[in-house]
Amino acid sequence: MTDPGELTEDAFFGGQLRLRQPKSGHRAGHDALLLAAATPARSGDRVVDLGAGVGAAGLAVAKRVAGIELFLVEIDAALALLARGNAAANAISAEVIVLDVASAAETFATAGLSPDSVDVVLMNPPFNDPARHRASPDKAREIAHVSTAATLETWVHAARRILKSGGVLSLIWRADGLVEVLIALARGFGSLAILPVHGDGKRPAIRVLIRAVKGGKAPVELHAALMLNDESAVPNKQVQDILAGKGVLPLAIP
Repeated sequence: MTDPGELTEDAFFGGQLRLRQPKSGHRAGHDALLLAAATPARSGDRVVDLGAGVGAAGLAVAKRVAGIELFLVEIDAALALLARGNAAANAISAEVIVLDVASAAETFATAGLSPDSVDVVLMNPPFNDPARHRASPDKAREIAHVSTAATLETWVHAARRILKSGGVLSLIWRADGLVEVLIALARGFGSLAILPVHGDGKRPAIRVLIRAVKGGKAPVELHAALMLNDESAVPNKQVQDILAGKGVLPLAIP
């Protein structure tokens, strides 16, 4: 178990969601909240956050949609312990599972996640390209940030296995890796909806949010880009509302 070190308590959703997390290393932020806002879920759904960290994205979905059955899956036992505490502190029911996403189907099933048993999976896999990312001396941070050639396929495979037919996968990835995502989703997923995220309108997209349906057959939808800031570097009001828990992204509306 990695020692999380010094902790901070941070307010999300305008203070509606409070999370304890490590002061240094991988910290929950915009990516987690945008992922949550792009995740379609309904009361009664079994929802799994793969690589949940301290639980930010999954707990944000649960805060928005009452009555979901939430599972937070995290490989780092120290972060999983924080996720469990964060769920309790925010009065959110969640099953926290210490598990490697690359584990076999039998291991998932033993943890309560059998094949074809889940309605929604959301995930923010490690996505930094190791060829362009300086390795961190902090191994836990390295695991959280840097992908290998097999990372995306491994995570998508795990999601595909536990999702029901017609179940939804919601994920965030770096924009320049969109081709990797499309290749990984080509087996078993369809009905893709893609939303590019830009820092501002003058630069290329920095992230892509993608909704995919297991067994889906509908054509790809490419949504209008989301700008985090306007041309004057002023934060976009739509984004600020989403970060405050006052709205969702189009991908959350199937």
